[in-house]
Amino acid sequence: MKLHKAIAVLALMIMAIPLNAQLSNKQQTMNNALTPRRQGLAVIAALEAKGNQAGLEKATAEALDNGLTISEAKEALSQLYAYTGFPRSLNALGTLQRVLAARQAAGIKDNPGKDAAPLPADYDALKQGTAVQTQLTGKPFDYTFVPATDYYLKAHLFGDIFARNNLNFADREIVTVSAISALPGCEPQLVAHVSGARNMGVTDAELRALPELLEEKVGLAEAERLRGALNAVLGDAHTPVQTVDFSVWPKGQPNTAYAQFFTGNSYLAPMDGGVANVTFEPGCRNNWHIHHKQVQVLICVAGRGWYQEWGKPAVQLVPGTIIEIPEGAKHWHGAAADSWMQHLTYHKDVQPSASNEWLEPVSDEQYKRVRKDY
Repeated sequence: MKLHKAIAVLALMIMAIPLNAQLSNKQQTMNNALTPRRQGLAVIAALEAKGNQAGLEKATAEALDNGLTISEAKEALSQLYAYTGFPRSLNALGTLQRVLAARQAAGIKDNPGKDAAPLPADYDALKQGTAVQTQLTGKPFDYTFVPATDYYLKAHLFGDIFARNNLNFADREIVTVSAISALPGCEPQLVAHVSGARNMGVTDAELRALPELLEEKVGLAEAERLRGALNAVLGDAHTPVQTVDFSVWPKGQPNTAYAQFFTGNSYLAPMDGGVANVTFEPGCRNNWHIHHKQVQVLICVAGRGWYQEWGKPAVQLVPGTIIEIPEGAKHWHGAAADSWMQHLTYHKDVQPSASNEWLEPVSDEQYKRVRKDY
């Protein structure tokens, strides 16, 4: 009896912990693998490459709070000009400058850190850069197609820049991998740098933690690109999915109030005028249900999904698809198995005593049949 009471008390204590204080297993793995400092480096690098100055401003403050020094932040954003171009690098450095000024005005004293040590008088950038590039790629590499570019890579990027010791090689590859993850169309370079990062001291655990970090702090597309590269290099299981951009249509908060009527995870972002934006993860769909004495309107704005009325073929939802659901029609809607999906929703022709009737879940067999029949 005492044991049962103890278990009951423990259960109550666990239930009393706020939901947002209970980290998911993925978040715990991320935090165990990546130090707060390296998390900061990764996030500011990806946001610099994405050109998201508002996000970068917030992430920079968080990174400084978590131990990143001013010197390290400057160095990371300066290095990235070689990967993302001077315009993005200079924009990001300007954002860093504004953040530091605002924090100083607020009485926050950030750690300046140490600048890079002076190089020896006889330092040979080409020789050193060639050695660093060979370590990164695992074998000698000569870009004979454009000898000038080969020289710039060796002498300047891997020679002059990588020789600056206020970031180590592993730090620099965390920065590079994160930044290239935010550059559409650069997947071959991303795969190469994921492989090279391992040669420069980045652990597999750190690499595997980066997608979760990027998904949380930067965006789905960036995390998806990196997961694809990890699949190519490490063989990690990965099924490609179509992503959506939450900077266009907000993801909102977990749809906990209606979670019992959904298979998979959905999110709700209330908007003006009685409109709501609903986000569905891949494979997520709501139960069969009926709207009594009202007409529901769906407007797909991102991703790809399905709408189906009972006894009728499914209709594919893509951006621009508008569905007016007849009053009293039994139906469901949700995301495709390989895509996120967002739709706006509102009700019209609402009569007194209008209500929703939630019914049975859409079975896996019904869901798979839709995909086969379409």
